Amino acid sequence: MKLATLRNGRPDGQLVVLSADLGRCVSAGRIAPTLQAALDDWDAHAPALAALAAQLDAGSIAGQRFDADLALAPLPRAYQWIDGSGYLSHLERVRSLKGSKDEELQSTRPLLYQGGSDSLSGPTDPIRVTDPDLAIDFEAEVAVIIGAVPMGATRGQAAAAIRLVTVCNDVSLRRLVVDDLQNGFGFFHAKPSTAFAPIVATPESLGAAWRDNRLHLPVRVEVNDVLFGQPNAGTDMHFDFADLIVEATRTRSLAAGTIIGGGTVSNRHDETLPIKRDGIGFACIAEARTVEKLKYGRARTPFLKPGDVVRIGAVSATGQSVFGDMLQKVALA
Repeated sequence: MKLATLRNGRPDGQLVVLSADLGRCVSAGRIAPTLQAALDDWDAHAPALAALAAQLDAGSIAGQRFDADLALAPLPRAYQWIDGSGYLSHLERVRSLKGSKDEELQSTRPLLYQGGSDSLSGPTDPIRVTDPDLAIDFEAEVAVIIGAVPMGATRGQAAAAIRLVTVCNDVSLRRLVVDDLQNGFGFFHAKPSTAFAPIVATPESLGAAWRDNRLHLPVRVEVNDVLFGQPNAGTDMHFDFADLIVEATRTRSLAAGTIIGGGTVSNRHDETLPIKRDGIGFACIAEARTVEKLKYGRARTPFLKPGDVVRIGAVSATGQSVFGDMLQKVALA
């Protein structure tokens, strides 16, 4: 089952159910007006939403054409957005950046930070910045939306709480990372609004692509229509989503509708940009620059600037964008 949230003039939008081919959608308003409402009583609403999807696929109801340009973030505002550090190769590369610390690389327990969740960006919303010289970077990630989880959850409870899967762009302003980290309270100014793909999918609808609490699909990134990276999200993920949820519940319970990010998707390799069509590449600029510094003595890849366009999407074996693409242009606020 795949769901999306369309613009309707209200902050939380309108929940719709999508056809399997992602071409059509139908309002889920009679079941749940918003995705958060569906998550609040998932056991009751999920079967009804799945039945509506089956009717749409069977042609029993016509629905309407799904236009991703009309989509908000699946949860335009969420109770909580927590980003984790599932990929150690990402930490290994970025820990050499100014402001980072060696001890931040942890292989026994994942790092987490709490991002802003009151205003999450839609898939075509611009990346807005107040200054073009902030070292603007994208971070392509997989994210899950969960049901309620108790404090001190077990791995079994954590895995069972995963309701929906999608991809996101955890935008970073690298020039502000130093101040944020040195102030001792963690990321704040360096992390503006996170953007989300238009579609969320239940784990079972992803088939073999979802196993071991990981998404086993490449996440493709293009900058100005040039391939930047396509690392596989299921490869080199040291901490899976159950691990991240367990760590998040170490001192608190989590509400239904909490979003957990897996961290920047990162695979181990020694490539530099530009990459070949079958290359791995990178899911953020900072990693590419670190590898360039090691190989060439200096970074060659620039950070984003106003006017640049980033496209991010998880791609199936048949080339379909499983959650739809994020297509974001950098713009001055």
